[in-house]
Amino acid sequence: MTHHQGTMLDDAALDQLFRTARTYNGWHDKDVPDVLLRAVYDLAKWGATSANCSPARFVFVRTPEAKERLKPHLMEGNLDKTMTAPVTVLIAHDMKFYDHLPRLFPHTDAKSWFTGKPDYIADTARRNGSLQGAYLMLAARALGLDCGPMSGFDAAGVKDAFFADEDAEVNFICNIGYGDPKSLYDRSPRFDFDDICRIV
Repeated sequence: MTHHQGTMLDDAALDQLFRTARTYNGWHDKDVPDVLLRAVYDLAKWGATSANCSPARFVFVRTPEAKERLKPHLMEGNLDKTMTAPVTVLIAHDMKFYDHLPRLFPHTDAKSWFTGKPDYIADTARRNGSLQGAYLMLAARALGLDCGPMSGFDAAGVKDAFFADEDAEVNFICNIGYGDPKSLYDRSPRFDFDDICRIV
């Protein structure tokens, strides 16, 4: 495998990932096949997490039956765009992620770093699970999909409906598909570098 260290992506790629990428609220009626969802994850999984802890857990909600299970736990403003999205990804984090560290970080006893430290576990799980959710969005965009990330849902209800047998906490959800430009709002402004950044 070639490591393209120092090679910049071209403007078209940067636009697709960042500059022209948008949060979509409506979707074209076009299926997202399982093979593409697997490709999204297989790209996103390479994103960095501390000690390779990889706490994120993803549920890809796509069947009508699963969408109906999700529906009661969505805020009203998120109903239509979620029910019409080809796929809705539930991004959660496993609170027992450290049990997998002997496999994921085998060169030292990293599991012992977390045992009996609930605050450290919670901080690590949420921080790195959030990172993995963002990696998943970038992977989806890189593979030609659009995203609609959001909060605005009953996390406890979603947990009961989809993670009842797992020690996981739901972080955010993200609709994925082929976005309808008619659903976009005007682009909101962003801070400039000098507004919020310092080089020291």
